[in-house]
Amino acid sequence: MTFFEGTDFWTVSVIAGLTAVTVITRCFFFISSQEWTLPDWAQRGLQYAPIAALAAVVLPEILMHQGHFLNTWMDARWVGALVGGAVYFWKRNVLLTILAGMLAFLPLHLLLAW
Repeated sequence: MTFFEGTDFWTVSVIAGLTAVTVITRCFFFISSQEWTLPDWAQRGLQYAPIAALAAVVLPEILMHQGHFLNTWMDARWVGALVGGAVYFWKRNVLLTILAGMLAFLPLHLLLAW
């Protein structure tokens, strides 16, 4: 039995089941009638979640190229990251950090082909 071309009953069942589990787990806090708070240790831990996610996404892009660690300092990503980091510690402004990092990265990458 197929619903769409190439889709069988088990595929639709799995999609429906995963949808139900996702909706139930995400709506659990809205369904509950009691107020719910996280323990202090969990609230402290969640403060580090944004920087951990940023490091997980950005650092591999800066440190690696095609699955291998960079072995040269002649790479525009290093310069952009260093300039962006310096501007952030100087001004503490995320938008200015991104702009400065990209303004350092783009000329080196596009014009000098670093």
